[in-house]
Formats: sequence, C-alpha cells, structure tokens
Amino acid sequence: MRLRAVGLTALALVLAACAPMPSADVAERRASFAEPLPPMQNFRAVRATPSVRTNRQLAGDFLALTFELESGREVPRFTRFEGEIPIELRGAAAPSVRRDLDRLIGRLQREANVPVRAARPGETAKIVVEVLPRRTLQRAVPQAACFVVPRVRGWDEFRAARRTDTVDWTTLESREVASVFLPGDVSPQEARDCLHEEIAQALGPLNDLYRLPDSVFNDDNFHTVLTGFDMLMLRVTYDPALANGMGQPQVAAILPSILDRLNPAGARKGPPPSPPTPHIWSEAIEDALGPRGAPAYRRAQAARAVDLAREAGWHDTRMAFSLYAYGRLTLADQPEKALTAFLESYEIYRSLPDAQIQAAHVAMQIAAFTLSAGQAQATLELIDESLPAVRAAENAALLSTLLMMRAEALDLLGRVAEARGLRQEALGWARYGFGSDRLVRERAAEIAALAPAPPRL
Repeated sequence: MRLRAVGLTALALVLAACAPMPSADVAERRASFAEPLPPMQNFRAVRATPSVRTNRQLAGDFLALTFELESGREVPRFTRFEGEIPIELRGAAAPSVRRDLDRLIGRLQREANVPVRAARPGETAKIVVEVLPRRTLQRAVPQAACFVVPRVRGWDEFRAARRTDTVDWTTLESREVASVFLPGDVSPQEARDCLHEEIAQALGPLNDLYRLPDSVFNDDNFHTVLTGFDMLMLRVTYDPALANGMGQPQVAAILPSILDRLNPAGARKGPPPSPPTPHIWSEAIEDALGPRGAPAYRRAQAARAVDLAREAGWHDTRMAFSLYAYGRLTLADQPEKALTAFLESYEIYRSLPDAQIQAAHVAMQIAAFTLSAGQAQATLELIDESLPAVRAAENAALLSTLLMMRAEALDLLGRVAEARGLRQEALGWARYGFGSDRLVRERAAEIAALAPAPPRL
C-alpha cells in the first residue's frame, strides 16, 4: 500500500520558510511561466542497478518481506501466482498510465522473469488494475494513495468483500486473482508509482520495511519505481525451487542456494541481516509524518524518532530518515535546527552505498537554503552531485525541482541563456511529476522566489 504522498507539502514548506521577497526580476520570470508549457518529458527504458548487499542479508530481507504484513501479522505460508499472469487495465486511465504499465510489464519480464503480460480483449485477467477518482479510494482506505487486495476482480467485488476474510492475505493458499486500485486524478508520476508498488505486492512481497535503502517496499517513499533489489526479490519469488504452501522454515532452508544462483555477486561474506525495526520507532515516524495531530505533537514525535534511533545506535537509513523527518517538521518555525538535521541526514545517506536517491532528496532541502542565501556555486555543487541518482530513480518531480533551482543558481552567475534552456527542460519534467499546468506553474514561481535578484550586467 502506498501512503498518501507528502512530498509536495514538504516542498511548499521549504519554499515558504526560505523564500525572500519577490524582486522585479522574479516577477518577470513568473510572467514567463504563463506562456505555453513545453511537452511532457518521459523516461526511457533503463535497467535497475543490482543490490549491493550480500545474499545472507538479502535472504533475511526476503523472509521479512514475505512472511509478515505491514501490520505485523504473520503470513503462515508462501504464495504466488502460477502460470501466465494477464494484467487488465480498467477505468478512465490517462494515456501515460497505459504507457507506464506497458513499460512495467516489460521490465518485470526482462529483469524478474515474471510471466506477466497485458490481458487480451475479453480475457479473464489475474491482476485487475482499476483507475478511480482519488476521493472514492480514500473513502474506503483514508491513509492510502492506492492499494492492492487479493481474491477480487475490480471495485464492485472489493466493496462487497472488504470487511471479510476474502481480502485477508494471510488466508491465501495460492494467488489466483488480485486487484490494484489507483487514482486517476493525480500526476502521471503518482499513478506510475502506484502501479509499480501495488503490482509488485500483488505478485510477491507483502510487507514494507523502513530499514531497506534500495526498495519501493519501504514506507519512506524515496524510491518510486522498482529497483534492482525489488526485481531480485520478485525473481526469487517466481523461482521454480519455491512452491505455494511452503512455510518459512522451508523457504529459509532453500533461499541460500536460490540467491547464490540468481545473484552470484552477493555470495560473499558480510554483516548479518539487519535486526527488525522496533514498532515504537515506526509508530513515532508514522505519527510525525501522518496527516493527523497538531504541529507541536508531530514535531515531538519526530524528535522522539531521532532519540530512539540514537539510542539504538543506528547509523543507517532509519537514523537518516528520522533526522530528515525532524528537519521537515521544524523547518517553518526553527530553520536553524532544520538545517542542522538535514546536514546530518545528508552525511549519513552519502556514507551509504545504496542511498543516493535519499541523499538527493535531502540535498534539495539544503539547496533551498544555499539558493536563498545567494550561494550559487554551493547550490550547483549540491544539485550536480544529485542529478544522476534522480534520473536513474525516474523521479520527475524531484528532477524538475532540482533543475529549476539549478537554473536560478545559473542566473545568479550571469549564465542567463543556459538558465533559460534548463527551465524549459525542468518544466517538461514538472508536467510528468506534478501533473496539472496550474501546479507546474505554481512550483516554478515558488522556486523562482527562492533566489535573490541576480546582478544586472
């Protein structure tokens, strides 16, 4: 289940906290945003980078993802689909949704060896992807941007079965059918993100783990498309050595040989699997970042998550994410504390071998400070280090934001023509990342307001 996105809210807080008073130059650039926007940019086919963890660590990850739900309930047996897996798209889906679904199906076939394909006209699908208004989805599951359920084909069957054991993953003996529900009135990127996570969970892992640095199976929502780690987890799920009905001890016994065969680079010595994340820390993070609770309470919960992470001795993604959450929630009232938290979070993420996209998210926060202070060169260095990871992760919203910030920094350095061309590219990515023309123009204008007026030449 993908939680409701909070990235735009976080960006708005950054901009509100850091933005100086608009200058005449900013007003002039804002006026240019009223012109027709460039065509939407789209990502081209890429192959994900393999996971850097050892097979011993990956085995622990697979078991935790497969035999436990997000709620903490145990899953008693291994389940998967058998045979070909036709996927049907229903509802008022934008053309980008069909295009992104086709790309995802191709990647699952090539990278994970999962026998998925688009359903033929009139064929009974095993996975139904139904597009509905966001308000309809959130009336049923308020905290979810999108979700997946077993044993039903479409929204009407889900509504009839939603309070019964029919849609309980722990009761499955095998996977016969599942439905993914996603909103149609969101940006192309948000719809695509839902496709990736929910179809992956329909096919395989059911859990999310905050300790995973390189996976969509993580409620921190840093990764938005399936990673090399995710594809390996799915490849293991559909390996012939596994079968429906196996218990955790059976799967654990055979996993090492499967992983050594599928991932020979991981067959080396290394640290043991990470210990489970205590629920007390997860609850603090969820309270801090959830939509409910007064600002003071949410800040206190973020501070509590930082304290718990320090007490646990973590120097991993959970420590860095605690600091990131605390920085976001203190930004409006205590920007100095927020910047200190962002800087520590950034250094932790940069020290990890598989957390480049997380580091890029934090770099965006820090770049807002440097840009508003007129530190153009520091802004360029932060952004240029981040761009390769952002492009590889296919995060158009973050990419467009960083490119807009880069354009402002170039303006400060007098590189006006270069900045103008970069803004056009950024606006094309923003159309995919943010969706509506109104939101694209609002984001562009807010980022333009971050920078002081460039010098007059």
